[in-house]
Amino acid sequence: MKTVRGFASATVGNVACGFDVLGFAIKEPGDEVILTLSERKHSSCPVTISSISGDEGKLPLDPKKNTSSFVVLKFLEHLRAQKGIAFNGHISLELKKHLPLSSGMGSSAASAAAALAAANELLGQPCTKMELVHFAIEGERVACGSAHADNAAPAILGNFVLIRSYTPLDLIVIPPPDELYCSLVHPHTELRTSFARSVLPNEIPLKMATQQWGNVGALVAGLLTADYPLIGRSLIDVVAEPKRAPLIPGFFEVKEAAQRAGALGCSIAGSGPSIFAFSSSPDTAREAGIAMQEAFLTSKAKLPSDMWVSPICREGARIL
Repeated sequence: MKTVRGFASATVGNVACGFDVLGFAIKEPGDEVILTLSERKHSSCPVTISSISGDEGKLPLDPKKNTSSFVVLKFLEHLRAQKGIAFNGHISLELKKHLPLSSGMGSSAASAAAALAAANELLGQPCTKMELVHFAIEGERVACGSAHADNAAPAILGNFVLIRSYTPLDLIVIPPPDELYCSLVHPHTELRTSFARSVLPNEIPLKMATQQWGNVGALVAGLLTADYPLIGRSLIDVVAEPKRAPLIPGFFEVKEAAQRAGALGCSIAGSGPSIFAFSSSPDTAREAGIAMQEAFLTSKAKLPSDMWVSPICREGARIL
């Protein structure tokens, strides 16, 4: 018997203007996955789920329907088909959810990334982290029906990750500026990714597209040059935020509160309902986060929330 514990943290997809092509990881919170390897098979499936905690019984125990186990199955298939490594044992999986479901914090990506980090370690690290991203993306397809990488890639690789292309997958890792901090606030409500995607337009006007392209390019330039004012004025989303903001009670009040507190910029985390803000110091990030929480409480919906302040995680999924 051999046991490995993997961890992967929360991620923010889209990063305002970078719909489906940009994401980043923070240091905490995150999900844990514990894998135990035994030589003898326990069932017809090489991976079984022994327990899930922290999900209030909402996640499936079927290994082909749960994100964390499904990506391990894909990983084992890849080892057999592409690397000639046959797996004849059994893996028991224990999932500890610390991220809220349907939160916009990359919950499914964190579970997948933690499971893949543990599986790779368990079997002697046959794959690079970049290879593991492919399996994590397939986990997103199981979770929400769309194989997007803006949460899965930073959950595995850390840092900011720009997806230049999906076919073939081409990822660019962008290390964060040293003094960039994220305030992430999760109101106590849920917004399913599939529904948040359904409200988006299938086509956008050329003028709107050029605005979005300009902001994405400027945001990347700001990150690479540590130009904090440029980062702030590039956090403008003219495509997804206008459609999704009405789905988040108090969004406009929260965004205004963050900016009044000194944040560089503020937008929806992934598909929501969580909201993130960037600041150039930890003190400002904490003040912005507190202001965002107060705005949720004083909004019409009077929503309580959780708040985290973190630098950008450079490490990605790791072994505990």
